[in-house]
Amino acid sequence: METEIFDLFGLDIYVSSDHRFGTDALLLAEFSKPSSKDIICDLCSGCGIIPMLFFAWGKAPAKAYAVEIQDEAVSLMRMTVESNRLDDRLLPVQADLTKDDELYRVPQGKMSLVTVNPPYYKAGSGEERLSPAQANARHELLCDLESVICAASKLLKYGGYLKMCHLPERLTDIMCFMRKYGIEPKVMRFAHHKDTSAKPYLVLVSGKKGGKPGLIVEKPVTVEEMDKRLFGK
Repeated sequence: METEIFDLFGLDIYVSSDHRFGTDALLLAEFSKPSSKDIICDLCSGCGIIPMLFFAWGKAPAKAYAVEIQDEAVSLMRMTVESNRLDDRLLPVQADLTKDDELYRVPQGKMSLVTVNPPYYKAGSGEERLSPAQANARHELLCDLESVICAASKLLKYGGYLKMCHLPERLTDIMCFMRKYGIEPKVMRFAHHKDTSAKPYLVLVSGKKGGKPGLIVEKPVTVEEMDKRLFGK
């Protein structure tokens, strides 16, 4: 495995050609905003970018679990944890979230926040053009949207939040599966590349386990605005 070390706002994060991160992770991390008392879990964590952004931005939770099924991605997370001396704060967990006996490596019903940037595309929609690792990360080959939301519900405590990003065309599925597993959609925000009058490319959704009905639609965000805010571009 050939690795690179990326400077993540002052912290080191290990990545590879198959396990990297993009703008969606930045948008989701900014949308999620954990507190210093939170115990969180990031599902489909890849190289661990979401929890690492929390630490890099000074929004570190009390403890973070990062669940990932692919060997290479978990190895990258472990190198990142060791390099930044986060052994007691960020715990990589290699597990198949569709299997209860593996998901139980994370305390059930204890998380105040679960984040997830899941595979977006259904199986059979172009994964053959990618490496096996990239296909698993981007397509629903090892887990699907329902299994991700089901796993989040098992991990969340009553009143805890699921925060996720996905394609806007899957929004109805997200809402239906959240309600099916006892998570009430509470906040929604669309993300655009530049112009908010154009079609959004991403949707961010926050749901509360055991929450009452009532949805807030926030002002759309653009990648251009986020780049200016984070990088001064």
